Amino acid sequence: MPESLPCRIGINDRIVTIGSCFADAMGQHLIDHKLAVLNNPFGTVFNPVSIAKLLTMALHGQSPDERLYMERDGIWLHHDFHSSLWANSQDDLRAMLTDKLADVDAALRQADWLFITLGTAVVHRHIDTSAVVANCHKIPASQFEKYVYNIDHVRDNLTKLLKTLRWVNPGLRVLLTVSPVRHVRDGLTINGVSKALLRTVCHELTAWHDWVSYFPAYEIMQDDLRDYRFYEADLIHPNGQAHEYIFGKFADCAFSPELRRFVADWSAIRRDLNHRPLHGMTDSYQQFLHGLLDKLEALQPGADVSAELATVRSRLFDYV
Repeated sequence: MPESLPCRIGINDRIVTIGSCFADAMGQHLIDHKLAVLNNPFGTVFNPVSIAKLLTMALHGQSPDERLYMERDGIWLHHDFHSSLWANSQDDLRAMLTDKLADVDAALRQADWLFITLGTAVVHRHIDTSAVVANCHKIPASQFEKYVYNIDHVRDNLTKLLKTLRWVNPGLRVLLTVSPVRHVRDGLTINGVSKALLRTVCHELTAWHDWVSYFPAYEIMQDDLRDYRFYEADLIHPNGQAHEYIFGKFADCAFSPELRRFVADWSAIRRDLNHRPLHGMTDSYQQFLHGLLDKLEALQPGADVSAELATVRSRLFDYV
């Protein structure tokens, strides 16, 4: 069982997530349980250098590096951002990325928690600009130098980021996680070195800052779920069952008692929302829907259930 966080997540806390695809998965679980989450706004970012760069850029109101825009097949991309952020012109992309950075800045200044999921310490340095980038966007590997980032530099980058975050939002708490996704393209040996480096830096940062915590998603995957049946077919990514298990452990150690009660209630309501009658609008099903409306209305204003209320009311209306 992971150690309980020294400060628990509350039902009204605002959360920002950033990092690997595991950050996406955990952030979506939180959203599904009605927490206020800005989930991985820059898209998948694996290495700590790029994570620190993007968040610092947002907090300082800086613009994306003009040297790192690129065009491929009529689509404009930027090497510091995921390929899901694209446009048909450089000007359109610049405007989109500027807005995205401003949104993240505003969210971080109001957030209670920032979840950072570190995927790998292997980085790609763009040779022409000497900049470490988040995404190569499928251009030739000859344009990049690939290597494991020095542990001292990883530590320095994240330490500077934490200082900036603390200055901007003194009440912010940070939760670090090492992604359980295996980066086997670099080989199992390098993957092991990379994960060990990231885990070491996370340990040091939590030892130095009492407002920074660590959740052992990587360790849970390696120990509790050490079987390939908990992976997708690619044997790299944890599957849905693994995500559910890890999220359950996370809720146990990170959620306040009030939030845990809410999650239990909401899980039951979600099951009810998925229920469909076998025999149409019987009296018993109509009573069931009215009871579900009462349960949803009881959750307000603590949770935004307007979409679910509309769904249940439409089911009742369909049978009027």
